[in-house]
Amino acid sequence: MSQDSQHGKWTISSSDDDNDEALPPSGTATSGSRQPTESSHSSYRSATPSPPVEVKPEPAKPPVSSLAVGSEARQSAAKNKLNPVKYETSPSLAGKRKKVASDSTGWALSDSDEDDGEVKGKSLSDLPKKAPPNPKTKKPKVESERPPSPHGRLYYIDEPDDFFESCLPPLNDTYRFYLNKVTGLEKKYNSGALHIRDILSPLFGTLKESVQFNYCFDIAWMVKQYPSEFRDRPVLIVHGDKREAKARLIQQAQPFPHVRFCQAKLDIAFGTHHTKMMLLWYEEGFRVIILTSNLIRADWYQKTQGMWMSPLYPRLPKESSASAGESPTFFKRDLLEYLASYRAPELEEWIQRIKEHDLSETRVYLVGSTPGRYVGSDMERWGHLRLRKLLYEHTNPIPGEERWPVIGQFSSIGSMGLDKSKWLAGEFQRTLTTLGKSSLRPDPPMHLLYPSVEDVRMSLEGYPAGGSLPYSIQTAQKQLWLHSYFHRWKAEATGRSHAMPHIKTYMRASPDFSQLAWFLVTSANLSKAAWGALEKNNTQMMVRSYELGVLYLPSAFGMKTFSVDKNPFPVSASFSGFPVPFDLPPTSYTTKDQPWIWNIPYSQAPDTHGNIWVPS
Repeated sequence: MSQDSQHGKWTISSSDDDNDEALPPSGTATSGSRQPTESSHSSYRSATPSPPVEVKPEPAKPPVSSLAVGSEARQSAAKNKLNPVKYETSPSLAGKRKKVASDSTGWALSDSDEDDGEVKGKSLSDLPKKAPPNPKTKKPKVESERPPSPHGRLYYIDEPDDFFESCLPPLNDTYRFYLNKVTGLEKKYNSGALHIRDILSPLFGTLKESVQFNYCFDIAWMVKQYPSEFRDRPVLIVHGDKREAKARLIQQAQPFPHVRFCQAKLDIAFGTHHTKMMLLWYEEGFRVIILTSNLIRADWYQKTQGMWMSPLYPRLPKESSASAGESPTFFKRDLLEYLASYRAPELEEWIQRIKEHDLSETRVYLVGSTPGRYVGSDMERWGHLRLRKLLYEHTNPIPGEERWPVIGQFSSIGSMGLDKSKWLAGEFQRTLTTLGKSSLRPDPPMHLLYPSVEDVRMSLEGYPAGGSLPYSIQTAQKQLWLHSYFHRWKAEATGRSHAMPHIKTYMRASPDFSQLAWFLVTSANLSKAAWGALEKNNTQMMVRSYELGVLYLPSAFGMKTFSVDKNPFPVSASFSGFPVPFDLPPTSYTTKDQPWIWNIPYSQAPDTHGNIWVPS
């Protein structure tokens, strides 16, 4: 199949299919299915930047070294490289592989023709990893803190002196929703935003022990984010890696004896452990952080990310009842249920610790996904049916609600089916449009926010930002109907229009976009694997992945709706509206806009670093 677009010509076999309805067991070889993965371009190697790409699962091969370790799928995906290439005015490089070294970093592209890890009979381990160094060229000194980058040391832009200064958010903060700090912005747009070093700062508590749930890890980098006085405190890593990927992750932790591991069970093919949560146990109490960032450097500097940070939960008096310390949102019960779903002995002591603390001040609801097939009342425990149940029980119908649009914003897209009725406009939209116990099932506008090619090209990171937006051509070509829903990523109010989103948010807005009926921040992208899909004539819910988010409902805050804060930065101590991360109303794609697709070339215009995008 061959198609032309303003961004070049691509060719792909029509046999490439990522239908997730009938997938083989995890780890088995297949010739006809592709696995969606979350990506980070932190797995750059010394010769070639290589964010993961979607590839066909294949039998195990010799492991590939990598700084950041995520799932086995992510490691497999890294074998097929996406390479920033310097823009030239000569004929298009689309579809070609050209050996090019940048002026200052020694980065080079292999001229081999690789495909799914096989190149003309050679295995990946046989491929050239690095262009021969030029003895006459003196390699510039690079700070040891910074990983290799196709843009050199300025890829993360030198942080201002106060970038790492820990700061307590306003103490009377209502929503406890924060964006990550972003380098390269005006200072006011980082006022009240948080970096990982802020979160782990002694200003928030005297840390005794912690748990890090996540998808991608760079253990050495993660350890450095803890302040020096806490750097040897026990850390439990909850991950979903298997086999070689698990071995690499454990190897990363060899220099750090205080780091232990808990492997999440992934019993359904192509599920991932995508939850991102920190449990922090202090001398003063306990805290929960639910966030959208991987534990890798690239996720914390020039992407838009978000988090909910709990209050500091005090310890309950001894001999308290089992129901003590519960919140009006039943957050404690739901968090314990989520942790119990792992069936992991390593989490038992944490389950006990949570039982001993007072979580009554929590004002958000927990919305999680855990892998499994659920029937009866269990169908409403996880995924989008959990969200539907909460909206049904804790919101109220709104006059004219058919005009209140639903907004979904995400960084990855799974297979939705051949038309919108298969899942998106069927079961998922029914969930998102639930307001109270009304029998009305309106069909309001649905706005889906996903970066366009131009958004990625002009971003702070340039084309490499697209390595964390893994929408594949194999999926996109089968659901062109979806693209009519798409809206641009624009975030002038938060200063983050050029910081590509890795955050995922869903909400219901008033027709004038001044009010919200609810707001959700989560790890869950737009996919059936994350949210679950109904099976067996709607009598069974199947969920593939672990996901976690928090739902804000006005009733839990004594409100009818949330007002939208049109100017959330700089953050002030006075009460204001809800800080939506992007601009409202959303901006529709024009006929010239194309959704970012990460495994086709973009060679007609350079990005902000002078590169083009040539997937190999």
